[in-house]
Amino acid sequence: MPRFFVDAECIDGEKIIIRDKDAFHIARSLRMAVGDSIDVSDGTGMEYLCRLESIHDEECVASVVESRRSERELPVSVTLFMALPKGDKLELVVQKAVELGASRIVPFESERCIRKVSGEKSGKLTDRLSRIAYEAAKQCGRARVPEVSGVLSFAEMLGMLGEYDLSLFCYEGSGTESVREVLERSEGVSTVSAIVGSEGGFSPTEAERIREAGARCVGLGPRILRCETAPMYVLSAISYRFEL
Repeated sequence: MPRFFVDAECIDGEKIIIRDKDAFHIARSLRMAVGDSIDVSDGTGMEYLCRLESIHDEECVASVVESRRSERELPVSVTLFMALPKGDKLELVVQKAVELGASRIVPFESERCIRKVSGEKSGKLTDRLSRIAYEAAKQCGRARVPEVSGVLSFAEMLGMLGEYDLSLFCYEGSGTESVREVLERSEGVSTVSAIVGSEGGFSPTEAERIREAGARCVGLGPRILRCETAPMYVLSAISYRFEL
């Protein structure tokens, strides 16, 4: 069933108004008819099963048949800190991170990032990734659209780690703990972050600074994972521990 997100002001009692691109999508791309059913989320965790009452390119009106609290969000809030990879890999990472339950995706620059983004390019990248997150949230039935942050510096990323109950530093070097064992021992956790490197990984100095910031240095198994695979691995592990 098609899913759409609306702001709270678009919900008026038993009526929901869908405007602009989503209205056009209903009318033209999906060619839906009056009486058809859609799912709507207000972005705060509430979902509404609705029936379309009127359809126009600029605005559609739906009546609420049933409302419910979503059960499709992770019980912990997860932020993925992703060092900028080459090419369009970040688009794939954002899409899959949304599907796997991440609440926020934060790209950042590290020493070994080949790709650098600044100024106007940073804003355009954030806009594109936010659209990808929005479409992925619709496709997989999320109740919230995860936030995609602007590109941060390494120092800015470090400064945010203190906000989380548990930070997992995904590292292929020495001195790592088993991600399974770290997650199994984690109790009373409500906020989690995962830090993943780009193709070149992290320099020894960066790795030490991340440890000093309080992150747990964890390994992701005996095989070397690509930078676009590692976030999917650790997000799946988090979901298994706290959700399944």
